[in-house]
Formats: sequence, structure tokens, C-alpha cells
Amino acid sequence: ELLSRVDKLDESYQQMALDHQRETQFNREGQLRERKLQDELRKLKAFMNRDPFVLVLIDGDGMIFEDDLLRKGELGGKEAAAGLWNGIKDHVHNRLPDIPSDCRIMARIYANMKGLSEVCWRAGLVEKAGLVEEFYRGFTGSKILFDFVDVGPGKDRADEKINELFRLHLGNFHCQHIFFGCSHDNGYARLLEQYTEPMITDRITLLEGVPFEKELYAMKAKYSTTKIENLFRSTKINLYNQPLYHASQSLQQHPIQVSAHDSMSPPIPNGYQSPYQPIIGTSTPSPAPSNPSTMNPKAPTWASAATSAVQIVSPPATPTPSLSSLAFSTEIPRNRLGQRIDPPTVYDKEEVDRVRKMKLCNVHFLRGDCGYDPCTHSHSKKLSKSEMAALKTVARMVPCRQGSACDDPKCMYGH
Repeated sequence: ELLSRVDKLDESYQQMALDHQRETQFNREGQLRERKLQDELRKLKAFMNRDPFVLVLIDGDGMIFEDDLLRKGELGGKEAAAGLWNGIKDHVHNRLPDIPSDCRIMARIYANMKGLSEVCWRAGLVEKAGLVEEFYRGFTGSKILFDFVDVGPGKDRADEKINELFRLHLGNFHCQHIFFGCSHDNGYARLLEQYTEPMITDRITLLEGVPFEKELYAMKAKYSTTKIENLFRSTKINLYNQPLYHASQSLQQHPIQVSAHDSMSPPIPNGYQSPYQPIIGTSTPSPAPSNPSTMNPKAPTWASAATSAVQIVSPPATPTPSLSSLAFSTEIPRNRLGQRIDPPTVYDKEEVDRVRKMKLCNVHFLRGDCGYDPCTHSHSKKLSKSEMAALKTVARMVPCRQGSACDDPKCMYGH
């Protein structure tokens, strides 16, 4: 019996020894696995912390630099880039202490270069349209990571590119923060309202140029904001009631008399979507000038809107069709110079912005003769009366290629 008990104890001992050996081996493998995972985590953190940067994303069609900088051309662009870099650097240092000190700054500005240049020139911000191109050439060349991207003419091209780049970098762990320059356009509220979690909203700062539009202003409680003084315009461009500059001071100047009855909007390049709603004054017609010989026979088809007769200097002469060669329709409202004018319209800006985002086919709904098959815009929606009125306003925002010489009674574009 004693020997039997000894055998059982020996068997139990052997089993416990095997269990201990197995546990020891398991613990050793676990320790090795943990050490390996810690090494991988350390490498991953080092990789994630490598090349940190903050992104400055700007809609250049509405966030426009100060007039004094634009007028300096390439030199002004370099000064603007330095001002933007210093302003962002100071903000990061003072208000975002968790961002590494060696963090780089990347800036992207998207706009329609040709359209923006023409608008700035016709609004009197610069003496010639080419200065704006020189300005952004200086801006791009002054910093390695600063770029201006010309999106060309077309509706919402800048918006779409900015939205996609915003989403892309919001999930990029190298991108520590995004400064979003969009204060002029309520449309970006649709993008920002998708993000509600603090861990995401804390990575976004809204950059202010002109005062925030209504919907963006309501989001200021959720997002941090900043304004770099003396860098961006704080007021929207008014294409009317602005002095017009010569493209060349050496050209002979021919003053012409323009009354409020003859006032028309300056032509805007085809495809350029101005982010601003022009202000047009109303007044009663004025009689024809008593001395027609003082009129400039090559005067263009635009003048700044005014409430009284003023003298302006004619811009460089451009070829325009003679009035006698145009077959004007009696159904089309024109001023006494034969220039087509659009009737005033009253609209709800929020409704127009909403309809504008619906991607409707203007030609289908307003003319009924869309020639595209297939068409990239919607034909299937049923529009209410208010939506049809808003769509007419959206179409009016696109300048007509024929300008004030257009004689198509069904034309839905702006003149």
C-alpha cells in the first residue's frame, strides 16, 4: 500500500512538472510576443510622427488677398505667402501646443485664374489682369509647399476639389491640423456638418476672410476660428461703383458720358462663378447726351452702375459688332445703346444655394431642349415654383458668351 501511494505521488509530481514547464514556455513566448509588439508599436509611432504638417486649404475665388498685395504682383505674392506662413506658425505655437515644433505648413489655394484676374481688374483692385497671375506666381514660388491651383472655368470646380482634398487629409495621420479658408460660402457648411465628434472637429480651424456667412457663423461654437490681420480682404468684391483702371496708361483716354439708365454690369469671363451678389442701383432714365460726338465709338458694352451720370475712362478698345449689324428682337429689353439688359430679380439666397447643389440641368428645365445624351445633370426631378425661380437665378449667374449683344429671347444666362 505504501509503494502504491509513492507511485501515485510520483505520477502527480511528473504531471505538475510538465504543467509548470508548459506554463513557463507559454510565459516566455508571451513575453517575446509582447516585446515584439512593443517594438512594432514604437516603430509605428515613429513612422506616424514622421514628416508632420498642417494643411491650409483655401477657396481662392472668395478668400482674396488684400488689394495692396495684389497690386504688387509677384512681390506681393511673396509677401502674402510670408504673411500666411507666419500667421499659421504663430497660431500653431500659441493655440495648438500638441503639434510638434518641426511641423511643416502646406498651403493649397484653388480658383479659376482667368476669371479671378478679370474680376479683380474690372472691380478696380489691380491696374491690369495680369498682376493677379504674377501675384500667385510669386506666392507659389516663395514656399516649397505653397501652391496655387488653377481649376479653370466651370461651376463648382474649386468646391469639389477642395471638398475631396479636405476629406483625404482629415484621415491622414501625418496631417496634424487643417486650416479651412471658406468663410464666404455657405455651401461648405454641408461638408462641415458631417463631422460632430470632438476628436475630428478639434483638428479643424476655420480661417476667416470676409465675415462668416450665416450657416458657417452658426458653426463657430463647434470649430475654432482664426483671422490673420491685413492678409485677406474683409469685404466682398463689388463689381459695380468701382473705378476702372487702364490696362495701359499709354493709351489715349476718351471719357464718355454714362447715365444710370445706360448702366450695365461688366462682362465676366465665361464659366467664372463669382462668389458675390452684385448690388445694382435703380434710377430713372436720363436723356441722350446733347453732343453725340463726344461719345467713344469703340466704347465697350459695360460700365459701372451708378445713380447719377458720371465720367469713366474707357478700357482698351475691344472689337464689338456695330449696332446696325445686330438683329435685335423687340422682345428683348435693351438700353438706348442697344445693349441687352436683364430685369432685376428678387431671390432667397439660401434657396438658391440649395438648388445650386442639386446638380439640375438648366437647359432641360428652363429651355426644354437639352442636347446632351447622356446628360451629366438631373432631368428627373419635379421642381416646385420656388425651385424653378431659384434655378433661373442660378442660370443667371453664368455669364452669356454673347454678352450684351445676345439676341436669343430664350437665353437664360446673365447679360
